[in-house]
Amino acid sequence: MSAALAAADGIPKRDRICPIIPLFKATAHHMHIHILGICGTFMGGIALLARAAGHRVTGCDANVYPPMSTQLGEQGVDLVEGYGADQIALNPDLFVVGNAISRGNPLLESILDRNLPYVSGPQWLAENILRGRWVLGVAGTHGKTTTTSLLAWILEEAGLNPSFLVGGVPQGFGVSARLTGNCADSPFFVIEADEYDTAFCDKRSKFVHYQPRTAILNNLEFDHADIFGDLAAIETQFHHLVRTLPSNGLIVANAQEASLKRVLTRGCWTPVEWFNGVEGWQAGEAGDSGGFDVSLGGKLQGRVNHFDLAGAHNRANAVAALAAARHAGVPVAVGLKALESFSGIKRRLEARGTVRGVTVLDDFAHHPTAIRVTLEGLRQKLGSARILAVLEPRSNTMKLGVMNEQLPGSLMAADAVFCYANQLGWDAAEALAPLGARAQVFDDLATLVATVAAAAHTGDHVLVMSNGGFGGVHDKLLAALAG
Repeated sequence: MSAALAAADGIPKRDRICPIIPLFKATAHHMHIHILGICGTFMGGIALLARAAGHRVTGCDANVYPPMSTQLGEQGVDLVEGYGADQIALNPDLFVVGNAISRGNPLLESILDRNLPYVSGPQWLAENILRGRWVLGVAGTHGKTTTTSLLAWILEEAGLNPSFLVGGVPQGFGVSARLTGNCADSPFFVIEADEYDTAFCDKRSKFVHYQPRTAILNNLEFDHADIFGDLAAIETQFHHLVRTLPSNGLIVANAQEASLKRVLTRGCWTPVEWFNGVEGWQAGEAGDSGGFDVSLGGKLQGRVNHFDLAGAHNRANAVAALAAARHAGVPVAVGLKALESFSGIKRRLEARGTVRGVTVLDDFAHHPTAIRVTLEGLRQKLGSARILAVLEPRSNTMKLGVMNEQLPGSLMAADAVFCYANQLGWDAAEALAPLGARAQVFDDLATLVATVAAAAHTGDHVLVMSNGGFGGVHDKLLAALAG
């Protein structure tokens, strides 16, 4: 344990030590695992962890694109394009099936027909990597990747050498997942705890498998309309997560979310610390350098002098990470200092390049609330500079059109909106009509790129928002601006 933690502020020593429990026997010998859907951020992370644990890893996916494809190649993971049944001939010890794989997939059907061994990604992770570790899980509709990355970074800077699995690539680490040794060497494992379903054969939320000791409940809104009928159905899954936490654990919850209060009212056996409320943890307003004060119960705990992430939502994410890290034994002062050196995450307001004074930014935002807070944070950072928003409504929820009415309001902070509506089942032009001439809709990517490049002037920021590769639009925009 690091010197920084020798006198952790008020955390009993017994609650800072992970119980040493042997890992499942599956880790005692090295296996060959073949991962279906390996280029998703979660399954790609599983691949990296399995490699680090000494297993041979291969995998397949229909759409192979960076950053995951690059990351896997660098780690020596062989990728197969597509889901051909001929991959059975690889003869792995175990198939690990991602939640993007449905019945009718030719490789999955062949696995089932031949009665070959398979398991979901979350179950494999829980049984082979997480068992016996102090798991810190970050759940919520928005901000999971950022908050998980912030928490892992605080533990890293405190000398705790955490393992982690994040749904993105934190710039300070350069990888989305890392395994730093066995439980005795470094017990802490920070994980993005997703409420999406586990696999074709397991419709519980992924996070039910992880059994965290420390859990951040960041927020809770309706999302994933393809698998959840309403908000109450998601609240039930969060309640299932809460039921798995021990009495010596900690829940860090957002006091502004009525949905989370409903979840905890259904039953809670774990201490709760609130943030974003009057009585719990709070972040002050941002100063010129993005820095802010942090208080607990109205008492000043210290100040972050410099913070790279824009927006009140990111200051709230940081405070939640501070509270969770404190439960793991990190003094608040150490956590505050760590936040100052956090350098962001790929695809979270990531600058992809500047040409002729026009900066192209990439962001993963795809839910109306995430789009709104991302734009508001950028507006706060840029002041009066123009923001050109380029949006691809690509998530399953957005494709279903259940949040169309929220879109115009979520885009209000943008000076102009360019929407790529290729193969949408609803009328994007009609949905964005309240924005008037500020919004344009395109079915052709090349036309969209040319229009944005023609509209952009020196000093503008082009914010691209999508949860997919978006046809390489970032590089196309930079090339068009250069031309």
